[in-house]
Amino acid sequence: MELDPVFLSRLQFAWVIGWHILLPAFTVGMASFIALLEGLALATGRQVYLRVATFWIKIFSIAFGMGVVTGIIMPFQFGTNWSRYAEATSNVLSPLFAYEGLTAFFLEAAFLGVLLFGRQLVPRWAHFVAALMVAVGTLFSSFWILAANSWMQTPAGYEFIDGRFFPTDWVDVIFNPSFPFRLAHTVVAFYVTTGFVVLGVGAHLTRRSASYAEGRTMLSMALWLLTVLVPLQMFLGDQHGLNTRQYQPAKLAAIEARWDTGRGIPLTLFAIPDEKAGKNLFSIEVPFLGSLILTHELDGEVKGLNDFPADQRPPVAIPFFAFRIMVGCAVLMLCIVVLGGWLRWRERLDDSRFFLILCQCTIPIGFIAVIAGWATTEVGRQPWTVFGLLRTAESVSPSLTGHDVAFSLLSYMLVYLIIYPVGVLLMLRLVRKGPAQVEEEVSIVEGGRPEAPVLAGAVGLGKGEVR
Repeated sequence: MELDPVFLSRLQFAWVIGWHILLPAFTVGMASFIALLEGLALATGRQVYLRVATFWIKIFSIAFGMGVVTGIIMPFQFGTNWSRYAEATSNVLSPLFAYEGLTAFFLEAAFLGVLLFGRQLVPRWAHFVAALMVAVGTLFSSFWILAANSWMQTPAGYEFIDGRFFPTDWVDVIFNPSFPFRLAHTVVAFYVTTGFVVLGVGAHLTRRSASYAEGRTMLSMALWLLTVLVPLQMFLGDQHGLNTRQYQPAKLAAIEARWDTGRGIPLTLFAIPDEKAGKNLFSIEVPFLGSLILTHELDGEVKGLNDFPADQRPPVAIPFFAFRIMVGCAVLMLCIVVLGGWLRWRERLDDSRFFLILCQCTIPIGFIAVIAGWATTEVGRQPWTVFGLLRTAESVSPSLTGHDVAFSLLSYMLVYLIIYPVGVLLMLRLVRKGPAQVEEEVSIVEGGRPEAPVLAGAVGLGKGEVR
């Protein structure tokens, strides 16, 4: 049986990063939420913020640990599966990854221990500073990783000599044309994802009398944040789309399944793209709306896939449907935010059983949107690893065989299908116990070391402090 090492390597990387991105999608926003809670607890003295912060620190520690483990695998693959890509881009991308380690990992490693184990060992202001530094570290990590990814999408500030990229202007490399839009859109997406997790868990706890105060606090705070972030994210997505039209028109054509260039084009709500025939089947379209949304002009021009050579077109079906899943999630998010705002105005936010159950059911919605957005961006970049310059088929390790990749892929699948369910079960166990029972899990500290890292967040919250 002939196994294609390029296809299998792409599938393996998609599997690894697809699982990994779920973790920063939660931890980036959660780190900032914890810092906010710690700051509110310090400023107001209200113990409910401290209990909620401690509850989420315990869950954050599990997700963060899983994220570190799965994140290490991705650069490891650059050497095993993508050595030609690594060789060609190392002068540009290696420093960006190094800067992530020097900034993000430095802050996280220096202050995460204080956040997890230092509740009773340092003053409250120092614990807040530790939480703030961890949050800043996660944002630095997002900054450098997205700078590297954006350079691959819209390369700038380089020269190409003997098959290798060399930086000529680091400002242009980092702040390449798509980077500001991708950074803002992705970080806000992570915040929205965290917001819906907090909203759903808060709704669950609100229905439990033992954790009502904490659940009500989570529900209210998350809804306020989402009221701002969801509309902002839709605006940022629109701006990112305008940037994509300018710098990656083939990707936009694939997202819209637009085959022929035209003006005043309709918006395709649904279709089944037929790439062989170069047309859409069973299309449902709204006249002129496509140009209005994509160009902000009724007669704006949108390029079609037929304007590009066949070997330079991305696959159509995946970005087309993934983009619509992402937009559908955004519309549902907005509906939930509007409904929650109306219930808050009616003073029924915490006693509407339908709304609370709806919030619980939509906990995964942010993760679905993130995965759909990632698939849209990365599949839409094909057939390039560095857009327009280095093909994916030319980036794989030359000595790699299909059987090698098949074995490693199956191994990764097995390990990830063990790690993730175990991690999720640990988090669900903490959610089931709830923050109101935190004093029952206080660890006995000897020399600053708790019985278990997962329980570290509970240290220092004795009965006198909780109530």
